[in-house]
Amino acid sequence: MSLTPFFIATLALNLAPGPDMTYVAARSLGQGRRAGLISALGISAGCLVHIAAASAGVAVLLRAWPGAYTVIRLAGAAYLLYLGIGLVWSAGRGEGLRPVSRATDWEIFRQGAITNVLNPKVAMFFLAFLPQFVDPARGPVGLQTLALGLLFNVSGTLVNAAVAWLAGSARRLLDSRGGRAWFQRASGAVLTALGLRLALAR
Repeated sequence: MSLTPFFIATLALNLAPGPDMTYVAARSLGQGRRAGLISALGISAGCLVHIAAASAGVAVLLRAWPGAYTVIRLAGAAYLLYLGIGLVWSAGRGEGLRPVSRATDWEIFRQGAITNVLNPKVAMFFLAFLPQFVDPARGPVGLQTLALGLLFNVSGTLVNAAVAWLAGSARRLLDSRGGRAWFQRASGAVLTALGLRLALAR
């Protein structure tokens, strides 16, 4: 499978306002850009745990049961549709940014990492999202999953870092219902289209 759909989905997912982006923006607005950037790094560290787990688990599963590739592909398509339709459906219904208490650099980093590691939705996402872009004919499945996960994590970290840097000037957009709804609808439409494409692909 071409990597183009992967990069499109990655961009759509990372640009969609969610808990991670909201936390980074809130930290940056409440305690400055440095705090926002550190929180983005903490979230990135937490994602590494999920990526490593997904890489090991997927490799073992596909070696034991080759037919799992089709099952994972369909499950991934269903999950993309779930995310996409959910984003469109909930557009405009999200809450604004909430203030967060001040903390040290280490506390900010640790909080970002722990909240990400302990979020079961993140683990489920990586297990459903990454394997569908793996091609067993191109090499070890685990290494491919790891590489895709790292690319996704780098993209997400860059987006969160940009949010932290621009949070001051973009506060009205991030905290407004209209701005969040626009991002959610656009991202949701892309994810829904990719989910349908994946479901119908051979």
